[in-house]
Amino acid sequence: MLTGNLSEKRRRYLAMLEVSAMLLLIFDRYAYIYRGDVSLLGFWMVRISNFLVYFLTMFLEFWLTLYLKDLFANEGHLEKIPRRLIVCETAFFVAIFLLVYSQFTGLYYTFDENNLYQRSPGNYLCYLFPFLILVLQLSAVIQYRKRLSRLISMSLILCSIVPMLATVLQIMFYGVSLINMSTVGMAIVLYIFVLIDLNEAVEKAGKREVEAYMLAQLNEHTMFEQTAEALANAIDAKDKYTHGHSSRVAMYSEKIARKAGKTDEECENIYFAGLLHDVGKIGVPDQIINKEGKLTPEEFAQIKLHPVYGNQILCSINRSPYLSIGAHHHHERYDGHGYPDGLKGEDIPEVARIISVADAYDAMTSKRSYRDPIPQDKVREELVKGIGTQFDPKFAQIMLDLVDHDTDYSMKEQDGGSDPLFKSNLNCTDLLSEYTVGIPVTNRYTRIHMLSDSDGHAGPDSMPSIILFDALDGRIHKTDDGKRNFLYLEYARMRFDGYTDVVEARKIETKTILNETDPESGIEDGYTRYEIESVRHNDHMLLRISDRHRTMESVIALPDSSRYVYISVTGENCHIRNIHYTRDELAIDENHIPRIADEVSFIKDLPQGDIPNVQVDRWRSAASDGIRVDGDMKIRFHAMSLPTSRLIWHCPFISLYTSYDGRVMGPGFREFALIRFDGENLESDRHAQNDVFINRTADFKGWDDWKEKFREGLDCEVTVSRDSNVYTIATENLGIVMRISTTVFDSVENVYVALTGDQCAISDIRITKD
Repeated sequence: MLTGNLSEKRRRYLAMLEVSAMLLLIFDRYAYIYRGDVSLLGFWMVRISNFLVYFLTMFLEFWLTLYLKDLFANEGHLEKIPRRLIVCETAFFVAIFLLVYSQFTGLYYTFDENNLYQRSPGNYLCYLFPFLILVLQLSAVIQYRKRLSRLISMSLILCSIVPMLATVLQIMFYGVSLINMSTVGMAIVLYIFVLIDLNEAVEKAGKREVEAYMLAQLNEHTMFEQTAEALANAIDAKDKYTHGHSSRVAMYSEKIARKAGKTDEECENIYFAGLLHDVGKIGVPDQIINKEGKLTPEEFAQIKLHPVYGNQILCSINRSPYLSIGAHHHHERYDGHGYPDGLKGEDIPEVARIISVADAYDAMTSKRSYRDPIPQDKVREELVKGIGTQFDPKFAQIMLDLVDHDTDYSMKEQDGGSDPLFKSNLNCTDLLSEYTVGIPVTNRYTRIHMLSDSDGHAGPDSMPSIILFDALDGRIHKTDDGKRNFLYLEYARMRFDGYTDVVEARKIETKTILNETDPESGIEDGYTRYEIESVRHNDHMLLRISDRHRTMESVIALPDSSRYVYISVTGENCHIRNIHYTRDELAIDENHIPRIADEVSFIKDLPQGDIPNVQVDRWRSAASDGIRVDGDMKIRFHAMSLPTSRLIWHCPFISLYTSYDGRVMGPGFREFALIRFDGENLESDRHAQNDVFINRTADFKGWDDWKEKFREGLDCEVTVSRDSNVYTIATENLGIVMRISTTVFDSVENVYVALTGDQCAISDIRITKD
C-alpha cells in the first residue's frame, strides 16, 4: 500500500491515518443506520458508533501530529520539534479523557427514549480540541513550509484548513457529518500528495544518479584524454622535429575514420590510438631519436623496436585494446614489407591501417632537420604511389580526398615563429633580405594593402618591390636546390616606381595613371600607403600598384595557363608594415583582361578527329564535347602531358555524366563517375554506384616511367558499353588496367562520356560505335 521509500515510522503513521479514516467512515455510517433503532442492538450500536466517531476524529489528528513530528525531524532537518506539536499530543489525551467522561455524564451528547442523538450544552467543547490541534498544526506547517517539498506543505495546509472550516460549519448545521467527511477526505488527499511527492523525489534522485554517473564518466574521459595528451606531448618532446606530431596524426586518423563511415565511438577510439601510436619511443635512446645524420643499421634497428615497446606499454589497458593495436602495427605495410610482424593486407588491424596513412602524411608535411615540409602536390603523389603497397587503398583514397578538399593546405605542421606567412612587417635592406610568403593570384581580385617608408634613404631604389613567381610550396627560393626541388619559376620583379625586370613572363605592358587626389591622403603616420590589385585569367594577369601619386597598371602574359602565380612583397632600404590582403567573392569574366600575346596552345597544329581537340591547362579546366552513350563504343585518342606537368595525375580523365545540353558542367550537370588514367576513381553522385577493378600488370614500369611516357605522348583507347542502367568503362595504359561498372539508380534518359584531365593535351579523338 505504501512505498518503501518512506521511513518506517512515517509509513506506520500514514497507515494508521488511512485505517482511522476508513473506520471513521464505517462507524459514521453505522451511527446513522442505527439512529432511532430501539432494539437492543440498535441501543448499543448507536452509542458505540458515536463514541468511535468522536474518538477516531481525534485519533486522526493524533496520527497526523506524529507524522508532522517525523517529517520536521527528517525532511525538515529541525533539531528541535516545535513545542506546539507537543501541545497537540497533550490536547489529544485531554480530549479523549473528556470524551470518556462524557459517556457517563452526558457532557457532549445524550440519547432520548427513541434512541436519537441529542446535543448537550457541553457539545461545543468537543469541537474545541480538534480545532485547537488543527490551528497549532497549521501554524507549524506555515512556519516551516520552506523546509518541506511544495506538494507536501500544500497538502498539510489543506489538511488543517478544510477540517477547520468544516468544524465551523458543523456547529452551524446540525445533522451533517462535515467534520468526518472533510477529515477523511484530507487524509486521502495527504496520502495521494505523499505518493506524488515521492514519485517526483524518486525521479529527481534517478536523474541525479544518472547525472552523477554521466559526470563521473565525463570526468573519467577528460582525465583519460588529458593523460593521453600529456603522454603524447612527452613523447613528441623527445624529438625536436616532431612537435605536435601525435596530435596531428590523431586528428587525421579521426578524419579518415569518420569519412570511412565509422561510428562516433569508433572515431574516438581511433583518435586516441593515433594520439598514443608513438608511445614506444619512450624506450628508444634520445641520442638516436635526435641524431642529425644518417642512422647506422644498429640504430635503425633500435628505432624499429618502438612499436614493440608501445605494445608492451599499452597492452595492460584492457578496456582499450585498440591503443596497443595501433601502437604495435602502425608501421606494417599493406604489401607485407613492414615491421615488426610483416603483416599483409587485411591481416593488419584496421585501426593500424588508418594510423599508417595519417602517420605517413604528417611525416611528409612536417619540417625536418634536412628539409622543409613537402609541398601538398608532392605529398599527394607519394600517397598515390603508396596505394596497395604501403597503404590500404581504401584509407589512402580517403586521405587523398581530404587533401583535395584542403585547398589552403592547412593540414600540416603550423609554425608561426619563423614562417614568412606570418610576417606583416618587413625591414628590408637589400632586395629579398626579407619577404613575405607568396600570396596566390586567382580569377578573383586580390587586394594587398601596406604602409612603407624609406628608412632614411633618399635613393630611387628605396621602396617596396614585388616578385611574381610560381613554386610548389608558394615560397621564394634562392638556392639552386630549392629552385629545382620546388620547381621555382620567376616571372618578373617589379619596383613600385615602375621599374620592371622581366624574367620568364612572355610580355609585360605597363601604363601609368596620375592620381588627382590630395597627396596627403596617402600618408599615415609618416608612411606611404600602397595598394596592389591583382587578378588572372588563364595565361594573362592584370596588376595595379597604387600610391598617393599614381597608379601603374600592367598586363602580364604568362608562359602558360597551367602554372600558378604568387606575389611576394619585399623591397630595398625601406620599412614595410601592416601587410594584409583581401579577396573578392566574384570571379572575373574571360574578357576582363586585354590580351597582349597569343594564347599558348599545344593542340593547334595536331590532327583533329571526330570532335575538337581539347587542352586542359589545370584541373578539369576544359573538357571535350560530350559523347552520348547509346550502346557499345570505342574512343581512341592521343594524349600528351603538358611541359608543365610534374605529377602522376597530370593525365587524361574520363567523366561519365548527364546534363541537359550534353556538356560537362552544363545545365543539370550530374557526374556519376570520374576515372583518372593513373587508377583513381572518384564517385561524384550519390545516385550511382561504382564497382571498380584496378590492376597493375608487368608492363607497369613505375611512376617515373609513367610520367615520362605521357610527356612524350601516348595513343589511348577506351571502351564504353551500356546494359540498361549499367555503364562499363575499360582502358589499359602503361600497365594500369581499369574496369569500372557504374550503376545509375535514377531513370536518366541521356548519359554522356567526355575527356578531360589535368595539364594534358588530347587530340585526334576518334569514336567508333558498334
